[in-house]
Amino acid sequence: MNCHPKVCVTGGSGYIGSWLINKLLHKGYIVHATLRNLKDESKVELLKSFPNAETNLVLFEADLERTNDFEEAIHGCEYVFHVATPTQHNPQSSQYKDKVEATVAGAKNIVEACIRSKTVKRLIYTASVMAASPLNEDGHSFKSCMDESCWTPFDLSFSYGNDYVMGYTKGKTLAEKEILKYNNMELDGAKFEVVTLACGLVGGDTVLSYLPITIEVICSQILESLFGYNHGLRFMQQVLGSIPMVHIDDVCEAHIFCMENPEVNGRFLCAVANPTSRDIALYFQQHHPQFKIQDSFMGETEGEIKLDSSKLSKLGFVYKYDLKTILDESLECVKRLGDFSRQYEPWLCTKIIAAQE
Repeated sequence: MNCHPKVCVTGGSGYIGSWLINKLLHKGYIVHATLRNLKDESKVELLKSFPNAETNLVLFEADLERTNDFEEAIHGCEYVFHVATPTQHNPQSSQYKDKVEATVAGAKNIVEACIRSKTVKRLIYTASVMAASPLNEDGHSFKSCMDESCWTPFDLSFSYGNDYVMGYTKGKTLAEKEILKYNNMELDGAKFEVVTLACGLVGGDTVLSYLPITIEVICSQILESLFGYNHGLRFMQQVLGSIPMVHIDDVCEAHIFCMENPEVNGRFLCAVANPTSRDIALYFQQHHPQFKIQDSFMGETEGEIKLDSSKLSKLGFVYKYDLKTILDESLECVKRLGDFSRQYEPWLCTKIIAAQE
């Protein structure tokens, strides 16, 4: 008989969601996972290929923009991992005016479904470090330390912030604040708990068959990807003063730690290092010299900003992967999935092959 509680993971086919489901199944949990489209055979077959999936995994079709879609998936679960976030938004076919409104409404829908279930004890939300900017009110200088007290201001503009990344940042910030309002809510004599994990830029490997956008961002200086470099690394550095990073396996272990540890409650930063874009370029240049980085992609160095992510560590969580491992494994992932990366950069495969010869 399975003694593990039943859990739900939204966004099951994404980078973090798929890795998290794999780990939960390895540990023996019964997992309810949601996808936007169960007819997408490649995504469904990937999840069904994981160990124990035949007996312990149940898939549900659900969309964050449809109010009651997650009721069935969450029903009977004790813990919910809300990993999904709207990526594309079509105002003509949506009830929400933009991606920001859709992200916040989707998060609220998940919380309310958890409450209505009467079985969910704790919601763990995959938040973003982009919601935790240490910018001062002037919008030009930074606090000396980035920690859980930091929140990203909205009344600022950034030269590297296009509509996509600005919408993502605002949506994730407002959604996290909305979810935290429900923390420690009294429900039938018991407390409904919320944990938000403000995760840094996630790198390492992937179980997906294509290159996750965050890994493209990490390697954007090598790939000469203007989108990944300008609207990824440089935008993060403008907003945060550095680029907090974390390994995919540590991210998922942190999620599970936040479920299994009864003392975990509230908001936590989840990042192991905070290099600048120049630090990243110099590392690749020194340790992988076969990949030539153009001067225009060498990055900038901001004033030193301390990253204090010790709140989670003080409760017993241990990061297993350092910055070197994150960067090395991200680059290996790019090499391995080069053929699948044409959706990002049409000439990427040629560049990678030439560098390895």
